[in-house]
Amino acid sequence: MKILHLNAGNESGGGMYHILSLLNELNREEFYLGVFEKGEMLDRAQDLDIQTVLFQQDSRFDLSILKKVIRFIRQKDIDIIHTHGARANCYGALIKSLVDVMWMTTVHSDPRDDFMGRGWKGKLYTFLNLNALKKADHHLAISERFKQILLDHHIDETKITTILNGIDFDKELPEPFSREELGVKKDDFIILMVARLEAVKGHKVALKAVSNLVVDRPNVKLLLVGDGSEREALTEYSAEHGIFGHVEFLGHRNDVERIYPVADVVILTSYSESFPLVLLEAARAGIPIMTTDVGGVDQLIPDENYGWIIPIEDSGKLTNNLESAMRKKAQGTLTFMGEKIKKYSKRQFSVEQFANNVYNVYLKLGN
Repeated sequence: MKILHLNAGNESGGGMYHILSLLNELNREEFYLGVFEKGEMLDRAQDLDIQTVLFQQDSRFDLSILKKVIRFIRQKDIDIIHTHGARANCYGALIKSLVDVMWMTTVHSDPRDDFMGRGWKGKLYTFLNLNALKKADHHLAISERFKQILLDHHIDETKITTILNGIDFDKELPEPFSREELGVKKDDFIILMVARLEAVKGHKVALKAVSNLVVDRPNVKLLLVGDGSEREALTEYSAEHGIFGHVEFLGHRNDVERIYPVADVVILTSYSESFPLVLLEAARAGIPIMTTDVGGVDQLIPDENYGWIIPIEDSGKLTNNLESAMRKKAQGTLTFMGEKIKKYSKRQFSVEQFANNVYNVYLKLGN
């Protein structure tokens, strides 16, 4: 069996780590990763000795890439193409119509929200992606909620498999940063959020909560790891609300594993997620997590003993829960919650289990 994964190649967040962790776990001889442009994803894949191919695209609308991909499929006798992301999905639908190959896609995010805040272009891309998804032979949904989204778009239930993410809990992690190295004080309460600076991630909800907290708690510090189109707007928002000194924009980082241990709590304020890898990474580091009620987070946080789940766009609830976390830290019990989620997630969400589940779908699709 030969399988070609396709992605635009401009991923730098959870989608990239999902693909690379999967391919790193599977038999190198059976799998290829094809990308449409150079970037961090291609570099990381090559560092892992994953078989890679660059189908260089001059622009996202350069359809000459179809010939390159189809030629590769025929040369390597590819049985299944597995697409990730809207651009790859659209090309997957076209390739499927031109060559005899099975096509599977992973739905990493709510396709209705992928281009949130991008005007008419965003609406066009959303339409094209949703239309393409309907033509796939099979879909992997990263949460039951995403499965329901596909069902709502009239995709046959027999063509959908729900598989939650997993990570390597036995990985040897690098030496963590000290607080001094990150410019925060020993007594600061550190809130960490790792997410692209895009509208769908809901950063203003986090900033509003921080502005509520610092009125009485000047030692609160929010570290934002990630970059994106919202950076300038979020920087201005922080200044306008008098919290600029309480927010650090760390930008895109390749060393985030060294940052997690510095945090007292990791938060995610997204409007849409599948099964966020950043929360699994935080759990692996033994850091308590707080997230909006998106995707499959209720599988990671089964009850309030393991973390906090809050309504979407509810800065008041986020404020209250952060205050609760601060009280737990003062009582010396916050670390117990971190250890609890670490042990639970290690049992439930290993990368081996994740990869085996995906491979079983390949076997069924190939028969």
